[in-house]
Amino acid sequence: MKLYHPDYIFEKTINITPEFLKKLGITNLLLDVDNTLTTHGNPEPADGIVEWIKLMQDNGIKLMIVSNNYKKRVEPFAKRLGLPYSSFSTKPLRRGFIKAMKILESNSNNTAVVGDQIFTDILGAHLLNMKAIMVLAILEEDGLGFKIKRKFEKRYIDEYIAKNGGVL
Repeated sequence: MKLYHPDYIFEKTINITPEFLKKLGITNLLLDVDNTLTTHGNPEPADGIVEWIKLMQDNGIKLMIVSNNYKKRVEPFAKRLGLPYSSFSTKPLRRGFIKAMKILESNSNNTAVVGDQIFTDILGAHLLNMKAIMVLAILEEDGLGFKIKRKFEKRYIDEYIAKNGGVL
């Protein structure tokens, strides 16, 4: 396993289906917030996210938000969606992911991480031998730090596209 290489890349979170997850043996998803479920800092879910969450839950997929953002950002968003959460999770470190798997009563074999960043979400998933599902950012951030990070991520995204013929 290559630590920085997503196992799968989807154009949008809502493109991930319960059938796809079940084929992988995944019954639990650890979800990032910003640029995965909504745009950065936005208190409202992106189009289709509320319906997607219901679809997942109706198909027995347990969901939990695992974010590096602070409680004041994550808690109201998670409550809006009716999901448990872990804020200030220090991704890619293991702490937040382990806490989430304990809450969901899951393990690395039946849990996947969904997020838009390679150096937090994807790396963190792989450090615990979980499936790493990347989604393309809903909206590119303006900050210099994000621009630099996205430049380094591009290599891994391009390699995935070349190998797989595109994103899902």
